[in-house]
Amino acid sequence: MLYKRSSQLFAEAEKLIPGGVNSPVRAFKAVGGTPIFVKSAKGAYLYDEDGNRLIDYINSWGPMILGHAYEPVVQAVIEKAKLGTSFGMPTELETQIAALAVAMVPNIDKIRFVNSGTEACMSAVRLARGFTKRDKIIKFAGCYHGHSDSFLIQAGSGAITFGSPNSPGVTAGTAKDTLLAKYNDLENVATLIEANKNEIAAIIVEPVAGNMGCIPPNKGFLEGLRQLCTDNNILLIFDEVMTGFRLAAGGVQELLNITADIVCFGKVIGGGLPVGAFAAREEIMNYLAPLGPVYQAGTLSGNPLAMAAGLAMLQALHNDRAIFQRLEEKTAYLAAGIDKVLKANNVTFTINSIGSMISVHFDAAPVVDFKTAANGDNETFKKFFHGLLQEGIYIAPSAYETWFITDALTYEDLDFTIRAIDKVSKTF
Repeated sequence: MLYKRSSQLFAEAEKLIPGGVNSPVRAFKAVGGTPIFVKSAKGAYLYDEDGNRLIDYINSWGPMILGHAYEPVVQAVIEKAKLGTSFGMPTELETQIAALAVAMVPNIDKIRFVNSGTEACMSAVRLARGFTKRDKIIKFAGCYHGHSDSFLIQAGSGAITFGSPNSPGVTAGTAKDTLLAKYNDLENVATLIEANKNEIAAIIVEPVAGNMGCIPPNKGFLEGLRQLCTDNNILLIFDEVMTGFRLAAGGVQELLNITADIVCFGKVIGGGLPVGAFAAREEIMNYLAPLGPVYQAGTLSGNPLAMAAGLAMLQALHNDRAIFQRLEEKTAYLAAGIDKVLKANNVTFTINSIGSMISVHFDAAPVVDFKTAANGDNETFKKFFHGLLQEGIYIAPSAYETWFITDALTYEDLDFTIRAIDKVSKTF
């Protein structure tokens, strides 16, 4: 494939935008080469500025669970835009999407909408600190909760990709209140809690990690976190920015029947527009201003275009619960096909998947945490990425990202992908 137009656009962007991109992982630094500039997308496909069609396994990093340019979402945004794009005042639409979200997700009474997953996680931690009157939090190495200062400590995803998991600009004072634990290691968490008795406000976790590849929780891990939090008066925060409304209508809480104290959302809840949210039981949410002392605000929070897109998306998922089974079946089909061809070509690999999330790691050992995810063969991944790109398939330009399956993918698309992986893996 030729990427002449994309290369020209990237050269122009580099002159005006740091690194030529507005989010670092887009820059292809981890894989080499020039980023692809997208012109349009429809269903399961991207169309770039050079006229190439790509089967998309990123889907805007998760939101496009029903495919790109999903008609009910597009129409909802168009009709709402005709009435005005922003008011900075309450609208009925905000209450409508709040009611639907609360009805779909277990264990939440109230929800507040913000503009991104980063903002949701940042606000959830502030709320937890205000509610518990404690300062410290526990996060897990390799889990990414956005680029707020408290989280940029072995943060996974782009932070790993660029080799700087502890970002300059994060003060020592902020860093000391963030305790780092090992994902899928309850004993490590218990040790941290014991060493910081009555100082920890919250444990924040991706209940299914998606920023060091897809890493599901080991059996008993989330249950153990729940018990440790209950026993020590610590709030458990599920960062379901990726998993919320994707792995089940009610997210991981529903899928694995485990309750968190605060849940963060993004991606799917916005239908492809910039939306985040955090939710909890009434007792906790009432600590937020204007009812309580914990301040949080946003001029564009509850933006009518974003709310219209999110409501249309949630309504579609609410009315078609079979989608989650379809997505799981497609993911399992893809995983089985990839497993077969990589084994046939004597490639060393591990596949992780759950629901509609999947990742391929080029290492034989199980991938269960940050350390094991980092053991993958990145040189093989680079060949894998560029080989698939030449075959018309777009996966994340980083070994530390999950793939997202969309309902718009057909089994013909999946078969095409499996054949392409077979072809590419013969070149390793």
